[in-house]
Amino acid sequence: MRIALGIEYDGTDFLGWQRLTHGASVQAALEHALSRVADAHVEVTCAGRTDSGVHARCQVAHFDSAAQRSERGWTLGTNSNLPGSVAVRWAREVSEDFHARFGALARSYRYTILNRAVRPALDARYVTWERAPLNAGAMHEAAQVLVGEHDFSAFRTVACQARTAMRNVHEIRVARVDEYVVIEVRANAFLHHMVRNIVGSLVPIGRGEQPTAWVAQLLAGRDRAKAGPTAPAQGLTFLAPLYPAKYDLPEEVTLRSVR
Repeated sequence: MRIALGIEYDGTDFLGWQRLTHGASVQAALEHALSRVADAHVEVTCAGRTDSGVHARCQVAHFDSAAQRSERGWTLGTNSNLPGSVAVRWAREVSEDFHARFGALARSYRYTILNRAVRPALDARYVTWERAPLNAGAMHEAAQVLVGEHDFSAFRTVACQARTAMRNVHEIRVARVDEYVVIEVRANAFLHHMVRNIVGSLVPIGRGEQPTAWVAQLLAGRDRAKAGPTAPAQGLTFLAPLYPAKYDLPEEVTLRSVR
């Protein structure tokens, strides 16, 4: 049978999602825990691999197993074998055609900036600190040119292995919430470092160092070297992938409409 999982994790102490031979990864921790519950080797496939230091609110992964366990059994049993920084939030039996990566119609990320004169203490693992005042309205205005299907070469890392730089951004929002500036992006898929590179190009606009038209110029120029720096990893959280309603997954990962 095929099982889908919703997983949250603090990525600070991991070298990313993908299993590695030289350090801790979320995938390795999850597979170890699942294998103990299944009493057999288990391999998982996720919706979108996250980099070192990046967090997830609801990563989705799937695996196949012949072990007969209830959805509650998979959830509780796996959590009892996971480190405290990773938790399975839910498990659902799904049809054999479900695929966590290829079945996702959209994915969403949130980037959080603490915008104040004093560095963070309690939030240090989950936000990026920017001491200079940011104009969130200008950042939001500049970002709207990214909505739609475009070539995002200016916002991909040179190490990106994607076959094409074409991506369709459904929505991007920048808003101030007290001392925080929050950027949320939803797209059909993302390039390597795409959100962090977008944020790195919006911050100079927020500081008043670049005009709002700068993002449009970068997008049209397709030159990564001319865009802003890659924003730090700890401010980024993968919120969730979104799937067709036919899979009967929890509401937070079910796509109802696309703007």
